[in-house]
Amino acid sequence: MKILKMMFLVCLILLLPSYVSASDLGGMRFSYIRGDVQVRTDDTDDWVPASINMPLREEDRIWVPEDGMAELQTKDGTYLRLAERSALEILTLDNNSYQTFLTEGRLYANFRGGKDSVLQIDTPASSVRAYERSKFNVDLPERGPVNVSTFRGEVYVENRDGRVSVESGKVLSLGEGTDSEKSTLGSPDAWERWNWERDGKIAERRPPSRYLPEELQPYSNDFNDNGRWVNTPDYGYVWTPTVSVSVGWAPYRSGRWVWIGGDYVWVSYEPWGWAPYHYGRWAFAVSIGWCWVPPARGAVYWGPGYVGWVYTSRHVAWVPLAPREVYYGRGHYGPHSVNITNVNVTNVHVDKVVYKNVRVNNAVTTVNHETFIRGKPADARIKENPFLTERIHVGRPQIKPEKISTMPVVREVPQAKRPPEPVKDVNVKELKEERPMVKGKEASVFVRETRPREMPVKAGEAKSLETRPERAKELRQPSKRTGEPRPSAPPEKRVGHPGPTGTTVQTPKETMKSERTLGRAKQNKPTPAVVQKQQVPADKGVRQTAPPGPVVGTPKETRTPEQRLSK
Repeated sequence: MKILKMMFLVCLILLLPSYVSASDLGGMRFSYIRGDVQVRTDDTDDWVPASINMPLREEDRIWVPEDGMAELQTKDGTYLRLAERSALEILTLDNNSYQTFLTEGRLYANFRGGKDSVLQIDTPASSVRAYERSKFNVDLPERGPVNVSTFRGEVYVENRDGRVSVESGKVLSLGEGTDSEKSTLGSPDAWERWNWERDGKIAERRPPSRYLPEELQPYSNDFNDNGRWVNTPDYGYVWTPTVSVSVGWAPYRSGRWVWIGGDYVWVSYEPWGWAPYHYGRWAFAVSIGWCWVPPARGAVYWGPGYVGWVYTSRHVAWVPLAPREVYYGRGHYGPHSVNITNVNVTNVHVDKVVYKNVRVNNAVTTVNHETFIRGKPADARIKENPFLTERIHVGRPQIKPEKISTMPVVREVPQAKRPPEPVKDVNVKELKEERPMVKGKEASVFVRETRPREMPVKAGEAKSLETRPERAKELRQPSKRTGEPRPSAPPEKRVGHPGPTGTTVQTPKETMKSERTLGRAKQNKPTPAVVQKQQVPADKGVRQTAPPGPVVGTPKETRTPEQRLSK
């Protein structure tokens, strides 16, 4: 029996890397970034600039400074958006259920909902849970109560005093030690209007693409707005990009290999560069050029980047894999892949492998080690195709990452944009222990294994959150910022693509500081102001236009927000 137990433990240890590998990174990504948004992960061990299309995982932390904005998209099509001066910790990513902790600031959620799914947004003194499709906003002001506004569906809000539901068209102002107050939503502020516009573009989706498997339907807008579908004799319907491409362009070139979760993961700077680089394969057709071939239905597996590798003592080269070519990775990546986590790669013979795309003009990207590790441009000075002269390697390059290898984009962040000390001091591991994810609707977040009591709530008059008129005006005007520092592509294959951040319209400057510990002092309730009843937007919007930069831009304003709402 002891021998069997020992064998079981050895097998468990050997298999453990496959469960913590990069194959678990497909649950959430940055889908929009503006300004100096920063992220801290176990790999970076410090606050570094974030990038669009960077994958996120449990215990990652996000800081959005002044004049910033961030949008996170999950694999089921849920969106979480953060206003400036907001801090968010990702606590749990469990299939189609998600838990985050809003340390301070404002968070808007567009929850897709679904069977056995839950979205839990915790704050220092409260917890908000949604079980069905819903849209809501959580606001932690510098002074006063936490406000939870529901625009669609219903959410459940709990604190130490109990739990209450907040239905569509209502706002709950949470007291502590005193009655909370539920009111009718007042006039929308600029932050809410901006989110409604974003939601409108999502709701205006064309019919579900019949060329995409169901698992990739949440990304259909990326395909529809940035390229076209073409029927080919070899692969059926394929997608070819028309945005952020130029003469000489090839897949896996505008971006960077980043060390995440024990593997080198491709982070694309192109606005559409999530699904086409982490699912499916790439082919080249004479009549249309490069085209992406979606995975077959039932065979949808996220991967770090489906490429073949060659590396020497001085250079690293990669080429996009064509359909049905084998991907060698450290994890399970579905059909036409080999898990080499527990394999001695020196015993895997690929001498006879010749990747189809190797012979496509300009398909192979070659850089030297300095460029690969540190992101610094350097001329590789390679005349011959390394895939035709060197030995093809199995799996990612055996190159030890440095700290800079964990940065999705290499640039400096101004000191004024760095997170404040209270945000830096948050211990995400302690948060996970103190605030577990609770999926049961009748279970309490604060008192485990008990049913929450009814929260005492009194009715209030219609109210809206405080906004500054001058900042609301700025939201309707183009930003004066002309752009952000951009990383350079390697000169040997540089194609002139923009970097991973861009310029968009500004959002209102709100004061958003909150208590940054789980305990929150008693708040005095402000006197409610009588304002007009808020009109909750319908799920309609204008068609999304192709963004000019590497982030999804907001639509050009043609009417004031008041005019749009009265449409």
